[in-house]
Amino acid sequence: MYLLRHGQSEFNVHFAATRIDPGIEDPALTEIGRDQARAAAEALSTRGLTRIVASPYRRTLETASVLAERLGLPVEIDSLVRERCWFVCDVGTPASLLRTQWPTLDFDRLGERWWPAQGESEAQLAARCGVFASRLHRATDWGETVYVSHWGFIRGLTGLAVGNGTVVELRPGPDASVVHAPEP
Repeated sequence: MYLLRHGQSEFNVHFAATRIDPGIEDPALTEIGRDQARAAAEALSTRGLTRIVASPYRRTLETASVLAERLGLPVEIDSLVRERCWFVCDVGTPASLLRTQWPTLDFDRLGERWWPAQGESEAQLAARCGVFASRLHRATDWGETVYVSHWGFIRGLTGLAVGNGTVVELRPGPDASVVHAPEP
């Protein structure tokens, strides 16, 4: 299976330059972010994927939409692979608004407010990653899936701190490796 960190968002640009939270809720991708999503889709196009699962944040949905178009696959939504709720960018969009912005996606399993009201501690992130890992151990078909997720979730699951648009391959057991990273 593969983990893809979403492309560069408006938050990423401001935060990288200042290290100050710019206060952008659920930011969109930048043009660089869309280019990163296209490059990741190309890198994944030969991997025999059968499934795309995305976090419900706008930046992951936009990234997943690029993949879906390139790979000809539908996008499933799973809030378990969301970002660690720590910055203003981690305030999500209510499910009712997501339904209007992405009418072809199924948000029925998503609560109206699906992100935590308070920041998520490292212990809470680790527990969520543990639930995800347990789910993977029970699954039989996860090898053909790409999960479009976030820096915090990918780090919590694999220990890797990856840049925007990076694809990580996760194999059974503790092994994870980067298979695609955008050019600096």
